[in-house]
Parts: sequence; C-alpha cells; structure tokens
Amino acid sequence: MGGRAILMGLAAALLVAAPGWAGETVRVGMERMQFVPKLVKVKPGTTVEWVNDEKRTSHSVLFEKEGLAESDRLFPGESWKRTFDKPGLYPYVCGPHREMTGVVEVVP
Repeated sequence: MGGRAILMGLAAALLVAAPGWAGETVRVGMERMQFVPKLVKVKPGTTVEWVNDEKRTSHSVLFEKEGLAESDRLFPGESWKRTFDKPGLYPYVCGPHREMTGVVEVVP
C-alpha cells in the first residue's frame, strides 16, 4: 500500500470518530456542508468546539432532542463551544442545513 493510500485511510478513520478526554477541547469542523468528524467520542468534562471552516456559508449547532436553543449563526472562522458532563448520545444538526448531522457520544 502506498503512502498516499495509507494517509487517505487514516484521514477517513479520523472523519468517523475523534476521541476526546476529560478537560480537553475537541474540534469539529464545518466544511463542504458537513460536520467533520460526524461522530466524536469524549469523556465527561470535555468541551467540543464547532468551527466554521467554510469560505462563504454560515452554519449553526442545534441539539433539538434536548430542546436547547440553537447556537448563534457561525460565519466563516467563527466558533461555538459546549461542555458535556453526562454520559450519553447527543445528536445535533445545523439549523439552516438539516442534512448536516453529527453526534457527540460521551462515554464514562
């Protein structure tokens, strides 16, 4: 397997799940109309930061199932953070682009 193929495989694995540990901040990008990575696994006490990496489009973060208010609209280069303290699955969407979905999984 060539070096490029190995790097592509590693990049694909990172798009699926990025681990985070208590007290850390884990980054989720917003690019090409998707959250990258779509799934992050973190320990309680971890902060997740969503960063808009688009060039022209604004996005938001909305945890509908929890009934929380939508984040402010994030324009290119802007970010929003949330700290997760309790184990569980936290699905979310982009308010204006419902096809953009992601999940934060908090594991003990």
